[in-house]
Amino acid sequence: MAGIIELMVERGLLSAAELKKIKPSGREREALHRLAIRTGLVSEEDFLALVAQELKLGQISELPVDYDSSPFTDISPLFLEEHRCFPLGGTEALAVIVNDPYDHLVLETFRQLFPGRRIDLLLAREEKISTWIRRHFLAVADSVVSAEAKELAGLARVEMGDDVDHLRDLASEAPIIKLVNQFLTKAVEEGASDIHIEPQAENLQVRFRVDGVLREHAMPPKHIQSSIISRVKIMARMDIAERRLPQDGRIRIKISGKDIDLRVSCLPTVYGESVVMRILDRNSISFSLGTLGFPDTELRLFEEMIHLPYGIILVTGPTGSGKTTTLYAALNTINAIDKKIITIEDPVEYELNGINQVQVNSKAGLNFSSGLRSIVRQDPDVILIGEIRDRETADIAIQSALTGHLVFSTLHTNDAAGAVTRMVEIGVEGYLLSSSLVGIMAQRLVRVLCPVCKEAFVPEPALVKRLQLPFTASPEAPIYRPKGCKECSFSGYRGRVGIFELLPVTDAVRGLILKSQSSLLLREHAVKNGMTLLREDGWAKVRAGITSLEEVVRVSGA
Repeated sequence: MAGIIELMVERGLLSAAELKKIKPSGREREALHRLAIRTGLVSEEDFLALVAQELKLGQISELPVDYDSSPFTDISPLFLEEHRCFPLGGTEALAVIVNDPYDHLVLETFRQLFPGRRIDLLLAREEKISTWIRRHFLAVADSVVSAEAKELAGLARVEMGDDVDHLRDLASEAPIIKLVNQFLTKAVEEGASDIHIEPQAENLQVRFRVDGVLREHAMPPKHIQSSIISRVKIMARMDIAERRLPQDGRIRIKISGKDIDLRVSCLPTVYGESVVMRILDRNSISFSLGTLGFPDTELRLFEEMIHLPYGIILVTGPTGSGKTTTLYAALNTINAIDKKIITIEDPVEYELNGINQVQVNSKAGLNFSSGLRSIVRQDPDVILIGEIRDRETADIAIQSALTGHLVFSTLHTNDAAGAVTRMVEIGVEGYLLSSSLVGIMAQRLVRVLCPVCKEAFVPEPALVKRLQLPFTASPEAPIYRPKGCKECSFSGYRGRVGIFELLPVTDAVRGLILKSQSSLLLREHAVKNGMTLLREDGWAKVRAGITSLEEVVRVSGA
């Protein structure tokens, strides 16, 4: 963008000294003229006036009263917000309002979406564009709920003491049903794992978690908040009269020809009840070890472990790191007519054929430890414990492993070696742990770069040094970063894949556990003997063009 920067200096908007000051501090991929505006060296008004004169572009401050957003439903609001642009419309030419006409991705995107049409640019302030996007693209309720929903605006706000029957009637109105169904359909189409419906002071925020990252989807008006939340609670068979205590429920629904399970959680907050719906779509999940992203060596080693007759295999990582999917894939791999497999989970996320699955029910007195005592009397060969949370559960798991059962479970630790320390902290004796453990695996999920739009680049030497990358990229062998296109909803990513750290419990590792060595010493020993760290597996996937540097840093803290 040297042209516009030189023009700023020439017209006196930016001094040579100021330009020199911001050049070294420019963030990667941020244009200098945007940096000058963001840091306040150049005002937005002066910038717009300059480019309007230089490029002969008109400015706009208000939309037409009859503005229609329906021709642009395929455009992601996230893309519009990120690139500060707004489609205005037109017959022969398509007018697009922009805040930065030097953002060439805007022109390229609209040319791809509307081939054969001329794209004319208009200028507007960033604040105006954000307001229009929020009003016409994020506030789905205003355009989707239809004229019938407008009648709800005149209804009195439903508060804690209001008539529950009246609230049930509102939740059963066609516009509310249509709106909630639209949220569900759109979330499934976008491959979301969760839908968040969150009351705010002035509106109701609806967000989708796609590939592990939350995206804003809609901002329905505050006056239909109670109706939307009540509709979800009715579908989940919850008590709509109870608004002071948390509730859990489940919805089974058919969307786009697929049977979808929704696990629903309702939590009272300051501004109303917050609802989170976990989308369980068996068709979108692969329970095959070969598709999870294992490196060849780790895959062979893990498959050897899961075919052992007894012992404990632990999978560690934070919530949402894919532990359950990995364990289900392991059970699917070893499931056979000659094996009895029983699981105890909280909750049972997916139903697996040929496997006995038990749901924890704390209210009825069925927790992990009490459930395990009954499970071991069912003559199982393989036991899956959803999570080891306390000493009692850990002791039963270890005794099961020592008496000839193969036991799978999960822990919340940062790395594989940390699982040993965590088990000792729970109260497990070192000699029992060393005798029963056969393997520990830590994992994370990284987003996969969109194959359609990912762009090649060579990182700066300073970045290579800071991240301690174990490889060198070049123009002939570049790495890739996200760009954004229609295929990936302009996020730059489509899907996720695992990165793994597998620690086999060898005789040497058992000796270290017996000596109560720290997790750091266990980790160092494992690395010396060939263990690949999470970060290293991430870098390998960056090198292969599967994911980006930013993703590995985000999930591994590299």
